[in-house]
Amino acid sequence: MKINFSKLSGAGNDFIVIDNRSRSITLSSTQIRELCTRRTGIGADGLILVEPSSLYDFSMNFHNADGFHGSMCGNGGRCAAWFAFVSGIPSIRANSYTFEANGNRYDAWITSNETVKLQMLAPHGFRNNLNIEGFLCHSVNTGSPHAIIYVDDLPNVMVNKIGRAIRHKTEIFPEGTNVNFIEITSPDSLSIRTFERGVEDETLACGTGTVAAAIMSHRLGKISGTTVQVNVKSGDILQVQFSENMDEVFLTGPAKIIYEGSFTMT
Repeated sequence: MKINFSKLSGAGNDFIVIDNRSRSITLSSTQIRELCTRRTGIGADGLILVEPSSLYDFSMNFHNADGFHGSMCGNGGRCAAWFAFVSGIPSIRANSYTFEANGNRYDAWITSNETVKLQMLAPHGFRNNLNIEGFLCHSVNTGSPHAIIYVDDLPNVMVNKIGRAIRHKTEIFPEGTNVNFIEITSPDSLSIRTFERGVEDETLACGTGTVAAAIMSHRLGKISGTTVQVNVKSGDILQVQFSENMDEVFLTGPAKIIYEGSFTMT
């Protein structure tokens, strides 16, 4: 079976995106893992099947690079909305989409060429001052679980080594966790590097991690405002905006198609 796909980048997070509104495509976890494997496959941080929804414009069926269903992916959601826009998928409102992922509703707006704003879920599960592997950690769930560590020399942090150790501390994080290393760069900006579970490596960006970093930094008094500029490893900038009580949270940044192609599954 020949399957068409688009490769999208959301600030450096890359995804294989497939239009599966016909529901004719079924991929196993092994097949998805092979497709996402770099050098021997297409290569991606995850795979997204855009599928029909009985309630909204579409449904986002997201898989991590390990082949298994993932929790919410912020940059993946923005890429799914951009894919829907350029593919001409109908929407109730012009230049915006409402979609579902993991049983939750998300709203996205095409704010300019290759820029998408996504409303995230309200954060929950705040925990502060956890001593893990000798590091002072904070944690929050922004659709995916995140551990946060503040550092002073972000470029030289051993993200993979430290991140892998903390990611598997299941006595603290029963489902595992993403691990973010944060350096505050101004009263309203920060830089971030992330070790992502499911990818099991550092990624060039992480949407839910970016949101976690911004809101935790504001909550701890390290960031003063409610609009935060976040520099990610790819060199792109993501913007996080939130209300004071954090019940409304938005993630804005670039999303674009890198290339399109097809593959054959037997």
